[in-house]
Amino acid sequence: MAMNNNSGQDEIVSDINMTPLIDVMLVLLIIFMVSSSAAIESGLDVSLPEANATSEGPSTSLVVSLSKKGEIAVSGEVVGLDGLKDKIAQGLAKNKTTSIILEGDGESSLTNAFDVMNIAREAGAKDFSIAAKAKGN
Repeated sequence: MAMNNNSGQDEIVSDINMTPLIDVMLVLLIIFMVSSSAAIESGLDVSLPEANATSEGPSTSLVVSLSKKGEIAVSGEVVGLDGLKDKIAQGLAKNKTTSIILEGDGESSLTNAFDVMNIAREAGAKDFSIAAKAKGN
């Protein structure tokens, strides 16, 4: 014989169902991850020069930014000239690449860009690309 513990009364369940909450949090996490990977990694306010012909750089390239004030950022982290070589070497090793995308402001000094490229070459960079935006964008 089966025994019934309920004495005919419905018991109110006061537990919170965690499954929908977890589902919503995972969806929000995925949206955050996708939107943050699309964000620009420069870390500086850089106005790229315009070019007639542009192409996509390698996805594993290290982004080095140069502002018109002479500030330098490696993958969004501002660094001075004294620590630039070490920071670039760490970034190249982390990304397992020898390719650098130089993202220079259109009003920045060519001398500063040349100095950054020389330091990057000393740090192990072999391939260089210059970031530009397509004319009309």
